[in-house]
Amino acid sequence: MPSSPSASNRRRFLGSAIVGLATAPLLKTHSAEPSRTSTPSDGFTIPSENVPLTNDADVIVCGAGPAGIAAAITAARAGAKVRLFEWRGCLGGIWTAGLLGYFLDFDKPGLSKELRTKLDQRGAYTGHRPGSFSYDPEALKLLLEELCVEAGIQFQYHTRVAAAFKEGRQLTTIITDSKAGREAWRASVFIDTTGDGDLAAQAGCSFDLGDPAYGDGNSTVTCPCQPMSLNALLTVRNPEALREFIRFGNPLEGENTNDQKKNRIREIIETTGHFPSYSKPTLWHVKENLVFAMLNHEYGVKPFDAAAVTQATVNARKEMNKMVDGLRQLGGPWEGIQLVATAEQIGVRDGRRIAGRYTVTKDDVINGSRYDDGVTRATFSVDIHATTAEHNQKSATHATGIKVKPYDIPLRALIARDVDGLMMAGRCISGDFISHSSYRVTGNAVAMGEAAGATAAIAAKTKRQPHEVPWSEGKEQLTKIAAG
Repeated sequence: MPSSPSASNRRRFLGSAIVGLATAPLLKTHSAEPSRTSTPSDGFTIPSENVPLTNDADVIVCGAGPAGIAAAITAARAGAKVRLFEWRGCLGGIWTAGLLGYFLDFDKPGLSKELRTKLDQRGAYTGHRPGSFSYDPEALKLLLEELCVEAGIQFQYHTRVAAAFKEGRQLTTIITDSKAGREAWRASVFIDTTGDGDLAAQAGCSFDLGDPAYGDGNSTVTCPCQPMSLNALLTVRNPEALREFIRFGNPLEGENTNDQKKNRIREIIETTGHFPSYSKPTLWHVKENLVFAMLNHEYGVKPFDAAAVTQATVNARKEMNKMVDGLRQLGGPWEGIQLVATAEQIGVRDGRRIAGRYTVTKDDVINGSRYDDGVTRATFSVDIHATTAEHNQKSATHATGIKVKPYDIPLRALIARDVDGLMMAGRCISGDFISHSSYRVTGNAVAMGEAAGATAAIAAKTKRQPHEVPWSEGKEQLTKIAAG
């Protein structure tokens, strides 16, 4: 699928801005008046302008979610000068701004182990089973900032990548938008960890999105992709009194299974007169009386359609309040339940999958593929949530019958096919719909970020392209970092 029309329009509109960047230390107001064609629908031409250019980084990472913080920290620890841009007001992305609540496929070495250990030391870790745990999101925000400061990373909040420019195939410059206005930044290597592949799309990379085979034939679904969820933090008066509903880090012998807990939550919400948009709603215990909640779905939403995502967020927040209010009115163990915070960012499961130099496939998942350049071994199940509200009434997920054999994600899937000097990490790497439904969890995102960060640092320091760096060098770099 080609990049979206809006992305190509931005590239046309801003194309002239690159002229004179290297000699423009200050933002200059354009002298020409904005021009407009006869009708608003015909478009608007942005006059050319010079913007300030910064050229002090070896590696620029766009997006500070799980993959982005791993890429930035690893590249910095490998000796690269790193800039990290994030459009929200904290590090961690879906972990923190998105209140994800639960780490999955996280039983891995390196930064994953470091985060587990340091969260545990701060009393911010609630272990469940190996590789899966809940956490205190505020403690995680602080920890990630401390790690980035310690690594010497120059990170900047409230800043979104808005355009990308190439010289031939080589990505050389990005433009960001913030309250400071437009700014230009150059680096040897860029890493797209935006989740939805925003940087790669702006640079002209091709991508896939969703899978029509999982749209249930419903013509009203505008995006045949997995649903979004707006997570939340709740307080309850006595979590132990709700143990038949809540997942704890220390399950008692003979208590409900996790699946039974989900069914009980749905059943109790139904008694309030509402069928939840996610028919397998989940509650996780964090600590004391604090609980994470994932209770809703928003279907058919294209993740880079800002208007659609806005409407999905409004819908989800309204439903979340409705469900919590209904539970409170039941009294008993639900008396006093409060909605402390809904996520700043609605959780996106399914965005652009950028074309790479290898595409992870369904066959890799089924066969347990091994590769010499495998950067991590994914083990999570194929998890395809219902793609329409109608399907959710019958089942919360699509049954594929696929049994996952632990499989390798090769470095080639993290290197852009259409653009040089660009890597990806996290859920926007190159894969098909089925494999993406397995590797998209954040334990794999961190491992991919580490691999991209190590490779990018080596490429920048040795003046090579990422695809020219063998994974043996990347592994050696990660070993050195782990050894201190």
